Amino acid sequence: MAPLVLMVGLLVGSGPWLTAHAFDTPARLTDAEFWKLTVDISEPNGQFQSDNLLSNEMGFQTIIPDLKKMVKSGVYMGVGPEQNFTYIAALQPKMVFITDIRRGNLELHLMYKALFEMATDRADFVGMLFSKKRPEGLTVDSPVGQIFTKYDAAPISAEAYDNTWKRIVDHLTKSPHTFPLATDDIDGIKYVFDAFYTYGTALNYRSSGGSIGAGGNYATYEALMITNDGAGAERSYLASDELFKVIKDLETKNLLVPTVGNFAGPKALRAVGKYIREHGESVQAFYLSNVEDYLTGGLWQQFCNNVASLPLTEASTFIFGARGNGGGRGGGLASWYRPMMKDVKDYNCKAE
Repeated sequence: MAPLVLMVGLLVGSGPWLTAHAFDTPARLTDAEFWKLTVDISEPNGQFQSDNLLSNEMGFQTIIPDLKKMVKSGVYMGVGPEQNFTYIAALQPKMVFITDIRRGNLELHLMYKALFEMATDRADFVGMLFSKKRPEGLTVDSPVGQIFTKYDAAPISAEAYDNTWKRIVDHLTKSPHTFPLATDDIDGIKYVFDAFYTYGTALNYRSSGGSIGAGGNYATYEALMITNDGAGAERSYLASDELFKVIKDLETKNLLVPTVGNFAGPKALRAVGKYIREHGESVQAFYLSNVEDYLTGGLWQQFCNNVASLPLTEASTFIFGARGNGGGRGGGLASWYRPMMKDVKDYNCKAE
């Protein structure tokens, strides 16, 4: 009993952590369960200054060796686009919730969901993502750099675009899934898919959302995928078949759940925490990017209180985008992390 008592004592958050369904993390969700969870947790669509179709944090892999040593099993939470996949592949959580203020991010992740599930391997995935026919010579073991080099030399294909777009819609709404996507959501997914078709592997943070031509040194999709952790190890979710399959497996089992919510809002984060707690789990890691920069005034305290409502352990870890290290976010700066429970205590966050 002693280890169990210790574990319960380490957890924070409102309400009882152990329930009649303790340790009942789902092995998979049905389509109905997945969609109901997305709808029930989500808040109304919000606004942000950009589309965020792609991250801009070249140093995001640098902390992965530390995270793999510190972070324990549990449920991953995050915000934003593809950088989550790399952290998820490294940490191998039991379940994932991606919460973002924009419904466009949910639509982005629905596109990714279809592509992960349809792809036979990484090369197949990259070809569908950028609407290009698969070049000869790529195998399941091809290095990620070689995959992108070959696709860079391949022309975009209107035929590949048409075929893949039809497959995405059918995959999500007919078979194997039957999600009741509204017309606006299908249009939103197409907007995202069109951006990848238009900009290709050179897609960057400023490629869409009214910011075309804006200044700044922004990382391309290819650069983010072929970079390493600073010690030579390639850790992007496309770096190996093994890492890719971690995401593919979660997506196929409906265990990567995209939701809409404001971090300082009254519902989304607390609803995610309630679900995690009711299934006998704790938050493994929470990727914030630089959302804290936008939670000014009373919004930060509301966010802080929302975090206090989550089921946490001493190993639960915040992950941040590169900032505060002598420059902006566009270069090779390292990302960083800190214990979630320390913040809850230091800032006197209350699960009101």
